[in-house]
Amino acid sequence: MSVTYTLSQIDMAVRHILDHSKSKTLLFNGEMGAGKTTLIKSLVKELGAKDIVSSPTFSLVNEYETPEGPIYHFDFYRIEDESEALDMGIEDYLAQDTWIFIEWPEKVHNLLGENTQILDIEVIDEKTRVLNIC
Repeated sequence: MSVTYTLSQIDMAVRHILDHSKSKTLLFNGEMGAGKTTLIKSLVKELGAKDIVSSPTFSLVNEYETPEGPIYHFDFYRIEDESEALDMGIEDYLAQDTWIFIEWPEKVHNLLGENTQILDIEVIDEKTRVLNIC
């Protein structure tokens, strides 16, 4: 299931994710600069958070508050191995019934359970992306 969008249509992509995802743990795949964080910013906003959303590249996780509870946003680009994610308590985060957005999930693949939804972002050109919900 896929949707093609531009930045001006990102709300349509967000609605597509929320309407079709089978899990609250979303795994974002895409090359550097594909727009993973931009898409997550729009998701966090749509889910009701008032926080400023930024990539947790150095902190590994950001937490955003919503009326329904926290959203956790992970960016594992800089980790060297899965033990770093274990040390920061990823298992405790994953055990919660809340929205979890993970960039660079391949870095922690063995720690993720079955209840996840893969989102692939494909760059078509400078302004256009294809979002595949796998």
